[in-house]
Amino acid sequence: MNADRLAATLDRDGWCVLEKALSAAVLDDLERDLSPSFAATPLCQGPFYGERTRRFGGLLGRSIHAQKLVMHPTILKVVEALLHPWCERIALNLTQAIEIMPGALPQLPHRDQDMWQGPKGSVEYLVNVMWPLTTFTRENGGTRLWTGSQFDQDIPVLPEEDALVPHLSRGDALVFLGSTLHGGGGNASAAARRGIVVSYCLGWLKPFELQWLVYPPAVARNFPSDVAALVGYAQHRPNLGNVEGQCPSILLGEDVPRHLPAIDALRPDQAEAAELFVRAQLGEMG
Repeated sequence: MNADRLAATLDRDGWCVLEKALSAAVLDDLERDLSPSFAATPLCQGPFYGERTRRFGGLLGRSIHAQKLVMHPTILKVVEALLHPWCERIALNLTQAIEIMPGALPQLPHRDQDMWQGPKGSVEYLVNVMWPLTTFTRENGGTRLWTGSQFDQDIPVLPEEDALVPHLSRGDALVFLGSTLHGGGGNASAAARRGIVVSYCLGWLKPFELQWLVYPPAVARNFPSDVAALVGYAQHRPNLGNVEGQCPSILLGEDVPRHLPAIDALRPDQAEAAELFVRAQLGEMG
């Protein structure tokens, strides 16, 4: 399925599945790198994160193979189609590995966009992508989704029997809106359920996972430029997220000057308006 069709389904239903989006080999390499973190991470505390669940983030710093998930070209096209009406550029909101252990209870249904207290229903704030490392089923805690719930955002809870649990194989990608009611399932099986969540948000929002601290310049300078930009080393025009009036990517260099000149980073329409204004002012002075 191409990006346009996926985006249309996502907009209509609140979720969609891109089958066989990645090869098993990529996920094998990623899971191998993450195995020590799965083994060392304690179980979460609290009913939302799940007391029979492990979670850890910062995956771009734990495995180079995480870049294949974060920068998947079809997924990025779908995300941009849904979010670009409200931003100039998207940003990485979260990378998180999740392991739901046997005996885990279902997660409280929720909408991820509710972490931001802006208007709901007129703006889409984020898009999530769940990459299963094990097959997802209803029995082992596969993600529950309420189709069309993005249109009922004033309703905090919908009937459990209305939830769908897509059957996902290793290599599939489940894409769902931040406005879609969802939750991890309870694990009634004898084996753990593992998955990776990659989340993208509007470029002018504060992300769930504070990317600049997770990937400081000493780490991010080793990323490809497009990955570094996605985690925050790029301005969101006009001039948002700058360092001394410059693009924060300047911090990725080896020698950063102590004193820098501020440089405009305007949208094309703003740059044109500014140029016309300056011309008018010069004309009056002349």
